[in-house]
Amino acid sequence: MAAAKYKQYYQNMVDQNEQAFNAFKLVHDGYVEGKVDQDTYNQKGMKVVDMVRDWDRRLCSAMGKGAFSNYSQKLSEKFWDEVRKDYSHIDKVGVKVKK
Repeated sequence: MAAAKYKQYYQNMVDQNEQAFNAFKLVHDGYVEGKVDQDTYNQKGMKVVDMVRDWDRRLCSAMGKGAFSNYSQKLSEKFWDEVRKDYSHIDKVGVKVKK
């Protein structure tokens, strides 16, 4: 059976941007372990988050209007959940921490 469309898009995104995602994985893992500060994480992660948003738009653009808009939102959530499986702290990219 074929993989779900959002999983295919996720895999295509990672495959086509392998170098960027591999570099971010190192930074992400360091952030999770407390070895990378928030500013560095934001700086390195912004490029990857922009890529994820772009691929999310590609996935959902055709369904964003009309009767399928609710389905589009759920599809987007599934796509981001797939991203979070590998990058659990991706939602913290761009967060500003008071010092």
